[in-house]
Amino acid sequence: MSPSPRRTALDAVHRALGATMTDFAGWDMPLRYGSERDEHNAVRTTAGLFDLSHMGEITLTGPGAAAALDYALVGNIGALAVGRARYTMICREDGGILDDLIVYRLGDTHFMVVANASNAQVVLDELTARAEGFDTAVRDDREAYALLAVQGPNSPAILASLTDADLDGLKYYAGLPGTVAGVEALIARTGYTGEDGFELFVAPADAEALWQALTEAGRDAGLTPCGLSCRDTLRLEAGMPLYGNELSTALTPYDAGLGRVVKFEKEGDFVGRMALATAAELAAVKAPRKLVGLIAKGRRVPRAGYPVVAGDAVVGEVTSGAPSPTLGQPIAMAYVDSAYAEAGTEGVGVDIRGNHEPYEVVALPFYKRRK
Repeated sequence: MSPSPRRTALDAVHRALGATMTDFAGWDMPLRYGSERDEHNAVRTTAGLFDLSHMGEITLTGPGAAAALDYALVGNIGALAVGRARYTMICREDGGILDDLIVYRLGDTHFMVVANASNAQVVLDELTARAEGFDTAVRDDREAYALLAVQGPNSPAILASLTDADLDGLKYYAGLPGTVAGVEALIARTGYTGEDGFELFVAPADAEALWQALTEAGRDAGLTPCGLSCRDTLRLEAGMPLYGNELSTALTPYDAGLGRVVKFEKEGDFVGRMALATAAELAAVKAPRKLVGLIAKGRRVPRAGYPVVAGDAVVGEVTSGAPSPTLGQPIAMAYVDSAYAEAGTEGVGVDIRGNHEPYEVVALPFYKRRK
């Protein structure tokens, strides 16, 4: 008998709003509150409010914390300035991706690692093992935080009405401690939607009060509660990878077109270094497959696992697909053979239940906000 899904501190709020709930990585999470399209469009045009409390927070503290993370992860974490964040990955010895992460440097010897919900335990176990021998303590802080996100063009104005924190000075991929509506929070300018926005890490006991304060502050600014369904279409339009779809242990960062996150210049060894050096050399010659965007010429929607075809040959596989509310037609990300990866390549289609539907190959992302 499988255990019941965990519930976030905002569970009662979601149910009161009539959310459709779903089991996601062992958590009962809101899929949508009403129309997925309306929620998606709110983030693109006004603002959306998300509960992301299923994400996994892991804290490292101590004089050896930076060195431990430099060894455990592929990024140069020791070079990260206090108050800044970095997108990085934790890989196996063979270079396979265990998870993609965001690391926040909260102090000289204080870091917070944010893992995907489905991989949080694996990341915790790996960080604990890899930190042995370093002067650092690894702490599971998944119960210590609730995580709310305000995303969209109106999010800075909404948040500014509730905090004295210097939001104008807060750069993308940076975080600072502050008070929002009387609640102590780590305010981070990060997100997974392709829009400007903020993620707010707070104590679970404060989550409901903060949600209500944000809802009230955003009432006239079009702030809309948003579920995981529109979060997926938003990140897909923005060309952002999802672990389990575009990223897996079968792929290295170079396979995923994200070799830039691997920092060989940092001091000392790190897990996966030799395998990733080989992967980098191969990618420099020619990657066998590349991650591309596909835009439908018809109306049928591709799904993960569908074959990408050229004539009678299978030349790739869809990793994510959905109708795009912004583009008004179905889109997909797919790994395809390099010979078919150039934008504008003709004759590429997706096999949707036996029918070869024509698709246009495009460069990612599908959508980029105006700054």
